[in-house]
Amino acid sequence: MTQATSTAAPAAAGRSRALDLALVAAGALAVALASQVAVPLPGTPVPVTLQALAVLLVGGLLGARRGAASLVFYLLLGAAGLPVFTPYGAPGVARLFGPTGGYLLAYPFAAALAGFVVARRPGWAGLVGGPLLGMIAVHAGGLAQLAVMTGSAPVAFAAGSLPFLLEDAVKVGLAALVLHRKLPLTRALR
Repeated sequence: MTQATSTAAPAAAGRSRALDLALVAAGALAVALASQVAVPLPGTPVPVTLQALAVLLVGGLLGARRGAASLVFYLLLGAAGLPVFTPYGAPGVARLFGPTGGYLLAYPFAAALAGFVVARRPGWAGLVGGPLLGMIAVHAGGLAQLAVMTGSAPVAFAAGSLPFLLEDAVKVGLAALVLHRKLPLTRALR
């Protein structure tokens, strides 16, 4: 092994780690910014936000590993009290135990699932399937926590999913269109 080869590998690994960290931070920032677009709805503790769309895009564009890491970082920032969650609800870690906590806790899994499917399914099957499965994961997490809090799965569904089904279908479609357009740019980063 030559001297140039032995020093090039650690330098490349350092750049790769730096890129990973930058992308993870950028993904967390994107979700934090999207969470600030929030509109409360009467009859439900869950506001309309752009968070879930950002989660699907972060997972789809950054891949399963980086997407999940971005959302874990996002949750850590929010749990620490930084204003990254929607402006409605308890601050800090208390938010994770409130009515929207199940959705938030599902975000890393949803991003990983979206990223995994998008990477492994060619064409529109992955571009739509990844965001769709990611959105289902978000709803499953949210409904699980709401069902525990309300003591009723039907009440949880009526408050936590039913008002959002059409909007979230649109988000899945938007995510697929954005991924179709932007995925070639981010594949080189994987």
